[in-house]
Amino acid sequence: MIKIGQQVPPFSMYDTDKNLITNETIKGKQTVLLFIPAAFTSVCTKEFCSVSDSLDAYSKLDAQVIGISTDSVYVLRKWKEMEQIKFTLASDYNKEVTAAFGIGYQTFNFDMKGTSKRAAIVINAHGILTHAEVLENAGLMPDFEAVLKVLMPA
Repeated sequence: MIKIGQQVPPFSMYDTDKNLITNETIKGKQTVLLFIPAAFTSVCTKEFCSVSDSLDAYSKLDAQVIGISTDSVYVLRKWKEMEQIKFTLASDYNKEVTAAFGIGYQTFNFDMKGTSKRAAIVINAHGILTHAEVLENAGLMPDFEAVLKVLMPA
């Protein structure tokens, strides 16, 4: 796991509109990366719908939100449409971003390997990690008040 104050590792993944997202394309704006284990599951759906409903709070702080899962872009697109999720969803299908951040399960449910742990990662406009909450228990949700507090100007 990378540490607060470090430059985020190089990464790339595609969103549901087939746009490439990299650590370079997000520079210049605060970014919240929300990693989840799997689309269409109850806690992940609750989390992303809740964040989607409160997206204005992130926008007011000039922050973008990107949801990340190891599901394919096609699965994420369908889930985004069904749940009317208003922020970008990106696929880490090859589990490279999860590995770069050091937040994958050795083994998750049904012997799935490398699935993302639930995590809230905040990156400042210069590509520096400013907040990281990684949850071992996939049934819990990140502390979104803490995330919003980190995004506020000093």
